Amino acid sequence: MSQGALSGLRIIELAESVAGEYCGKLLAALGADVIKVERPTTGSPTRAVAPHAPDVAAPESSALFAYLNLGKSSISLDLERESAALATLLAGADGLIDDHNQGWLERLGVDPSTLEKDFPNLVVSSITPFGYGAADAPNTVVDMTLFHASGWGYHTPSASDPERPPLSGPGPHLASFEAGLDAALAMTAGLLSLEQLGHGQFIDVSMQAVLVSRNDYVIAQMVAGDMPVGDDRHAFDLSGPAGIFECSQGFVYLWMSSPQHWQALGELMGQPGWMSEFPERWLEQACTPERVMLCREHLSAWLRGEDRNDISAKAQSLGLTMVPVNDPADLIASEQYQYRGYFQRSEHAALASDRVPGHPFQLSATPVASSGTAPLLGQHNYRLANPWTPRSRVADEGNGSTSGPLAGVRVVELTKVWAGPYVGKLLTLLGAEVIRIESEKSLDVTRVFGVTDINDAPGFKAVNPQKLSVQVDMKSAQGIELIKKLVARADIVVENLRPGAIERLGLGYESLQQVNPNLVYVAMSMWGNAGPLAYQTGYAPCFAALGGLSAQIGYANEPPCGMNIRYADSTFGAYATLAALACLRHSKHGGGGQYVDVSAVESMSSIIGDAFVEFLSANELGRPAGNRRLTMSPHGVWRCADNQWLSLAAVNDAQWHALAAVIADEQWAADERFYTLAGRKCHEDELEQLIAAWCVKHSAESLEQLLQSAGVAALRSRNSLDLVADTGLWSRGLYVEVEDSRGQTKSTMGAPWIFDRGATIHQSAPDLGQHNAYVLGDIIGLDQRQQQALVDANVIC
Repeated sequence: MSQGALSGLRIIELAESVAGEYCGKLLAALGADVIKVERPTTGSPTRAVAPHAPDVAAPESSALFAYLNLGKSSISLDLERESAALATLLAGADGLIDDHNQGWLERLGVDPSTLEKDFPNLVVSSITPFGYGAADAPNTVVDMTLFHASGWGYHTPSASDPERPPLSGPGPHLASFEAGLDAALAMTAGLLSLEQLGHGQFIDVSMQAVLVSRNDYVIAQMVAGDMPVGDDRHAFDLSGPAGIFECSQGFVYLWMSSPQHWQALGELMGQPGWMSEFPERWLEQACTPERVMLCREHLSAWLRGEDRNDISAKAQSLGLTMVPVNDPADLIASEQYQYRGYFQRSEHAALASDRVPGHPFQLSATPVASSGTAPLLGQHNYRLANPWTPRSRVADEGNGSTSGPLAGVRVVELTKVWAGPYVGKLLTLLGAEVIRIESEKSLDVTRVFGVTDINDAPGFKAVNPQKLSVQVDMKSAQGIELIKKLVARADIVVENLRPGAIERLGLGYESLQQVNPNLVYVAMSMWGNAGPLAYQTGYAPCFAALGGLSAQIGYANEPPCGMNIRYADSTFGAYATLAALACLRHSKHGGGGQYVDVSAVESMSSIIGDAFVEFLSANELGRPAGNRRLTMSPHGVWRCADNQWLSLAAVNDAQWHALAAVIADEQWAADERFYTLAGRKCHEDELEQLIAAWCVKHSAESLEQLLQSAGVAALRSRNSLDLVADTGLWSRGLYVEVEDSRGQTKSTMGAPWIFDRGATIHQSAPDLGQHNAYVLGDIIGLDQRQQQALVDANVIC
């Protein structure tokens, strides 16, 4: 058994889809004993999902199943007939993963309403499309339709042509991977609480809410009334000439947002004359559409003659954030990935032996398993003959019901912008006390961008609710000593400075471990903390380009155009949070602290691990294909009579027949050419044209209701106004009311999960230094005279 950070925990997995199985995969990789309970004979439905190894017999041939279930055990059990066996398993388990709609658990005797009485020591993580028990929620979904129901599809690609259909996300199962990641981190928090306080609980994870929450920097500003909402497909875009450009061999992504970037571009290009026509600070102060278009035209003409890897390396050396747009083949050959050992080995016949996508975090004391295999169906049935001793824990009734699973945990945040602060936000939403170290001499850009009041900056407020702020000059010796005194009283430190910067300040892991041996130290960077490319830097869209996402997004037979450019930071932060929680559990069990090295680029590759599996199985590179998928037809987005867009997919032949029954008034719906998937794929162009002609006769809302009632996966592509007005998201508490230091109340974004014993979020983001007295006095122990001396010396500034 693995001796990972979660070693000793027992998890039962009843999940039968990608979201739940990815949750279990992450927990198993971190050391938990995950036992998958499968149907006799056929096993989990994911065993039937392509791609399949041609020389491996079913039910062991699915490469996707093998990838999602590395490191687990398999027990085959008829759950509805052998309820006593399931009850025995659950009585001896710590956690349960499920991803069925409401009613499934109740039929098995695991009723969430009686969980505390029947299984008081069990943490249940339930993943459903719109939340457990969501009123009137659609039940038939695929990842593509969820992607559109969450606002991502409507606003993809960036700089989209409003006359062309919105696009879907990269990889076949992005929504499921994102939901599985959040379910894993929420369950880990629940398990921490279970071991500390003796309480099991039910955790309700909404896949839609997870996806919406990933764009909290924008949506939180919208629900607060600080950013306009509407039907603009460019609502999530950033201004400026950033984007994907074609080179002599492949593509690059270029980000430019500052005068420093503009100066570096001039040096890179040899100071071309056309650049003199632009004002010096035009990116900040005069970024007009005309200038953006002209700049992009010059860049396009120049970059077509450049090698993407060479020009990106030169740009990085000058401080310009230009990166190659990588595909899976590029990353398999990447010297950085080889250095860090990102790809894992597997002994499973359905997977490539040494190129299985790994995980984006490296843990110094409890390394993540670098090899493994997926179980054969029922391979571990012998474990039923040796039932576990039921878990017995005494609940601490002194724990308040609204304090959250991380009550009592203290986090020190040395972060800026989005990804690092997002870790602190997630930990805050779980009940931790998160303290931001800030200074007026070095303000977070989100405090100053586009505002005159640094304490009323919408972007900063979006990502930092209920945190504490203390002012400390990190460049002074006294300031560093203050931070060390605070860290000595903390559980977790999170930093996302450029590799090497934190060590030069004297706040690296080795220095802080000396003051707190139990410290969990989370370091976040683009490529990871070491390796031949670790010196490079970039922003969220750079992560997506480097990690393999951007190359998959585009219209068929056209260059890639990438996902919405706001994507990457929050997913990177979610992986870092999961790793931090697992290591905190290890520390609480006497294992001591450790260094957690998280890579943003590897986070992007990990969230589309299934796309890598497809590439390795087919041994050919997938290109942008619009909204089509190999295993489904139709699978796309169509304009409707009300000028809205409908995402629609037939998962299998049965769903096509249900769709055809709805379209019965159209003669072509009964065409035998479309009767099977093979026929529909063969005639896909014509089929899509016929569906387009049908959709445009009806409103998107009416078709959504009609097709959902027929059991067909169809959902409207939601815009920003739809998201802000979504009553289901409001009723879940994804949007919450918070109060700032001036007593003003606004809405912001809370958590995409619901705990039985969850944290209460009621405070807005802090003013700069708002909690100086509490942190310096109550935590560190300085009296007022000592605090004033630090203010006089400009250490507190």
